[in-house]
Amino acid sequence: MAIREATNMYGVKNLELLANQVVEGFITGLHKSPFHGFSVEFAEHRLYNKGESTKHIDWKLYAKTDKLFVKRYEEETNLRCHLIIDNSASMHYPLQKKASLENLNKIGFSAIASAALLEILKRQRDAYGLSVYAEENEYYAPAKGSERHRRMLLTILEKILQQPSHTNTKTYTALHEIADKIHRRSMIFLFTDMFQADRDEGELFEALRHLKYNKHEVILFHTYDGKHELHFDFDNTPKRFVDVETGEHINLYADTIKDNYKTVVEGYFNELKMKCMQYKIDYVPVDITKGFEQILIAYLISRKRFL
Repeated sequence: MAIREATNMYGVKNLELLANQVVEGFITGLHKSPFHGFSVEFAEHRLYNKGESTKHIDWKLYAKTDKLFVKRYEEETNLRCHLIIDNSASMHYPLQKKASLENLNKIGFSAIASAALLEILKRQRDAYGLSVYAEENEYYAPAKGSERHRRMLLTILEKILQQPSHTNTKTYTALHEIADKIHRRSMIFLFTDMFQADRDEGELFEALRHLKYNKHEVILFHTYDGKHELHFDFDNTPKRFVDVETGEHINLYADTIKDNYKTVVEGYFNELKMKCMQYKIDYVPVDITKGFEQILIAYLISRKRFL
């Protein structure tokens, strides 16, 4: 059951600015971390490989660095990526009065993380597409590498933050339809909490496996609020807990079910992880309280393997 307490809906503004803030902070952090070797990926150039044409060598940069770099152009698309976002009601938990990078719900976290990925993909000269779904597919755009295309996708991400969702989730139906549309080998990022009222786990796992068709690289960002949705960390006063997708509710003291709840949810999360291993899908548990680095590091590792 996807849970919530009653609060107010909020919207995120200046999504591109927030995304740039996330990416710049991440790149700075790379130079101070064990992942500093990945930082070359963020250059506007790539290292020259011995034996290839010298036509596109940047000689001005060579004069400054004494190293050979090749200029990278818009038409040099190295990678095709597709972002998929679950926009069902449960992804809008927890409802917040004021948004900030340190205080986001699942849809806010997913949208900003996606915008940050778009910023990195732009710098990489890669192509990027986007799908948004809930009870049905709400939006689909194939992968392109233009700045106009990126700004169009940012507009869609902003819209899903401005409009609260009251729909159920039909993840397996949506994923089958999206998988049928992505024909060329791509890296696919899926943001979802994997909660849905009509939970047919067999259908759900089969839909995940369908995404692997055509040799796609699939990264599942399993997005959840660790404090509440995993650990059920509520104060022990009488509360009404409401399933945001079905409207079902229950009145109880949190401590009366906390241990059993956690056991069931951990079991489901572990089953999901094992199925992803079986299907060779990268499973990345994303606790929205732990920051964006978990998303961007997972991208860099997957990119190295994909190319």
